[in-house]
Amino acid sequence: MIRKERYLAVAVLTAAIASAVVSAARASEDSKTEGAKSEVKIDNFSFAPGEITVAKGTTVEWVNRDDIPHTVVSDDKTTFKSRPLDTDDRFSYNFSKEGTYTYFCSIHPKMTAKVVVK
Repeated sequence: MIRKERYLAVAVLTAAIASAVVSAARASEDSKTEGAKSEVKIDNFSFAPGEITVAKGTTVEWVNRDDIPHTVVSDDKTTFKSRPLDTDDRFSYNFSKEGTYTYFCSIHPKMTAKVVVK
C-alpha cells in the first residue's frame, strides 16, 4: 500500500511540475508581445531598420544618434508625432492596432520608414 501511495505522490508531483512549466512558458510567450519593446536608430539621415515588423502591443522607441535634430511623424500626421529630437533623445509609441504605419522626418522629408504591426 505504501508503494502505491508513493507512486501516486510522484505522479501528482510530476503533473504539478509539468503544469507549472507550461504556465511559465505561456507567461513568457505573453510577455514577448504585451509590453514588448523594439528600437529604431536615427543616424546618417536614415531610420534603421527602414522597415520593422512588430507584434500588436509593442512599443517602438526611436533614438537619434545623428548630430542634428530629427523628428518621427506618421504619414497622417496625427497617429504619432515627436518633437525635434537632438542627439541621444528618444521618442516612443505603443502600437496597439494592427496595420502598416509609414512615417518620416518632418525636418528632412526624404527620410522615410515603416512599422508593420501584426
